[in-house]
Amino acid sequence: MSESTVATTTPLVAPATLPLPVLAALVAVVILFASTFAGLAGEWWNNPDAGHGLLLVPLAAWLCWRKGLVAVRRPARLAGLVLVAFAVLLRIGGGIAAELFTQRVALLVALTGLTLFFVGWRQLLAWWLPIGLFALAIPLPAVVLNQLALPLQLLASKMGAALLEMRNIPVRLSGNVILLPGHQLFVTEACSGLRSLTSLLSIGLLLGGVWLSSPWLRGVVMIAAVLVAIGMNALRVFLTGFLVFFISPAAGDGFLHLSQGWLMFLLSLLILGSITWLLGKMDRRPHPLTREAADA
Repeated sequence: MSESTVATTTPLVAPATLPLPVLAALVAVVILFASTFAGLAGEWWNNPDAGHGLLLVPLAAWLCWRKGLVAVRRPARLAGLVLVAFAVLLRIGGGIAAELFTQRVALLVALTGLTLFFVGWRQLLAWWLPIGLFALAIPLPAVVLNQLALPLQLLASKMGAALLEMRNIPVRLSGNVILLPGHQLFVTEACSGLRSLTSLLSIGLLLGGVWLSSPWLRGVVMIAAVLVAIGMNALRVFLTGFLVFFISPAAGDGFLHLSQGWLMFLLSLLILGSITWLLGKMDRRPHPLTREAADA
């Protein structure tokens, strides 16, 4: 076994070597955030808009294990303690205000602080991808979702109506209602594309982190994920209106409408994957995973 392998599998800090006050503080942090994580897991399981967390968090844990520990560990005790203390204050304040999002962000801050306390900044940078995935798994507050959903609804309605006009279909737009001859097509909040946008952002972060080394190319993938989500949602609105006008009003709801959503999402994945593959051809630096495969 090589020295680098030994270094990445050495335990962080043996519990027996920790001062008793520090050990007691760690136990208190675990107890304090246990209910927060349980509530977060419950929302991942019960809320369809947050269900991607069931995939992202186990994947983030696997990526942490896959990356392992950096060979040179320089614990940042002070910075870690400050972050953990700040996380505890956030957790208590969020609990008093009954604000779930603040409590869940506090959980992420606490995990970041513990990483700094035990292994330092280099480990935090090495684990940037799983940390980002965990952050995307935290559901946004309802007030933020409502502020995002309406503009996305209106944008999808406008773009969908424009595509219908390009096909010489008589159409008139009134807010988020597309008026067709004898039919009205409502672009509801569920059709805003917010759910697919969140999922594609997570997938874009994962694809960029796994296949690309250049930070700016990873940023291009994230921007592409947003554009693909918006464009495909507008295409879905157009396709629904097209089928309603030429085939049957039943195409606007039920199984056919649901299957359109799945088809558009799969097509979005294909497009985003193709963009990442093309950007990978421009990436001059080989990705660490590629180097590991070559060394094996």
